[in-house]
Amino acid sequence: MLLESLQGFIPFIAYFALGYVLILTFLFVYTKVTPHCEWRLVKENNPAAAAAFCGTLIGFTLPIASAAINAVSLIDFAIWGVIAGIMQLVTFFLVRLYMPKLSDKIENNHMSAGLFLGGASLATGILNAACMTY
Repeated sequence: MLLESLQGFIPFIAYFALGYVLILTFLFVYTKVTPHCEWRLVKENNPAAAAAFCGTLIGFTLPIASAAINAVSLIDFAIWGVIAGIMQLVTFFLVRLYMPKLSDKIENNHMSAGLFLGGASLATGILNAACMTY
């Protein structure tokens, strides 16, 4: 019975590892695209940056989880992971259109800007995850 339970271990590790790589890759790309440095701001105890970055992280991870559940292969999973990342980047740029000085506000710890970006990213992730339940 134990061996039967462990038969899914290799696929679990493959999907988990790919999911982790997708998340880390997205965070790397996202921090290169945004004008402000999220890592530095969070390390400097900037709550606005932390709220925005956490919302973005969760907003990306939700559709990654949905893609893992629904994927028919690792390639399918990776493709939908890339789509989820693109949608998060689109959200950042749309919020920036609405709030042109978004990065300045986050750097200056304006919580409303950080919370709005984090909330928009989270909302995008929820919608994205729901749409991936094909």
